[in-house]
Amino acid sequence: MAPHDNGSHCYDHGFGQHLTRPGERRTRIVVVITVLTMVVEIVAGIAFGSMALLADGLHMGSHAVALGLAAVAYAYARRHAFDRRYSFGTGKVNALAGFAGALLLVGFAVFMVVESVERFLNPVEIRYGYAIAVAVVGLIVNGLSVVILGAHGHDVAHGHAHDHEHGHGHGHGHGHGHGHGPGHGHDHSHDHNLRSAYLHVMADALTSVTAIVALLAGRYFGLAWLDPVMGVVGAVLVTHWSIGLMRQTASVLLDRQCPPETEEAMRTAIENDGATRVVDLHVWSIGPGIFAAVIGVTGPPGLQPDTIKDRLPRDLGLVHVTVEVRAAASPVEGHAPA
Repeated sequence: MAPHDNGSHCYDHGFGQHLTRPGERRTRIVVVITVLTMVVEIVAGIAFGSMALLADGLHMGSHAVALGLAAVAYAYARRHAFDRRYSFGTGKVNALAGFAGALLLVGFAVFMVVESVERFLNPVEIRYGYAIAVAVVGLIVNGLSVVILGAHGHDVAHGHAHDHEHGHGHGHGHGHGHGHGPGHGHDHSHDHNLRSAYLHVMADALTSVTAIVALLAGRYFGLAWLDPVMGVVGAVLVTHWSIGLMRQTASVLLDRQCPPETEEAMRTAIENDGATRVVDLHVWSIGPGIFAAVIGVTGPPGLQPDTIKDRLPRDLGLVHVTVEVRAAASPVEGHAPA
């Protein structure tokens, strides 16, 4: 018999998405600074003939677009956090924005390569003094952005964040309606938007350095060809970042199963009495660091969904859990009978 909800209860499916996430305000500030610097570098790159400077500006612009989408996603997720049209809240809005930003990054990268090849085949005069000055300003702005994001951005970039998410689990009995119990999880996967912001400005700083090196080499050693080459290097950096972002966000959008270690931790906790067996387990991300789960188990007579729910570790970020207790002799497709 399938689990059911008789409709007599109303549950909060916001899962904390209505709250301002760590680093959101700082990210907005960085977006504004990045956009202003992007405009200056692109205009200067065109005016002074530097492809490396133009590439740095476009690289910064690509990140500004991605961060801008993230900022919009933050606001949208908060506004619609309790919208009943979203079964599991609005946590995936951030992933959707990230995926869209990644696609835009690929477009920027292609443009940068085309422009770099054009400049390599048809060199233009570079006004090195002005171009170098603007590139240095860009590097300073990137450093300022790193400071604004602060130590928290450094922590999440290296996987040390411990943001907390509060949620609840739902226990569905074998024909026994809808149970409800408290739950608490820790977001070990941290704020992906803040992590992206921090890595973006670090990548921008690296691109600024390559632009400065190319311009100095061209001015003092006559290596003008290095400028368009650095434009290609910038495109490679953008492409590498965009591919990584697409993989990460696509796994969330396609409801990819949770990491194996999380699944194993759940199985071990549930089966700790030696009599209960997990015969069906689906765990997927519904937002940054939070997961929903559907669990099918067999066990001794009288086993209750709440019992299974209470066995689950509290540090896995599980905020919506559905448990079905099945007859021990009932075979499950893809699984051997318990």
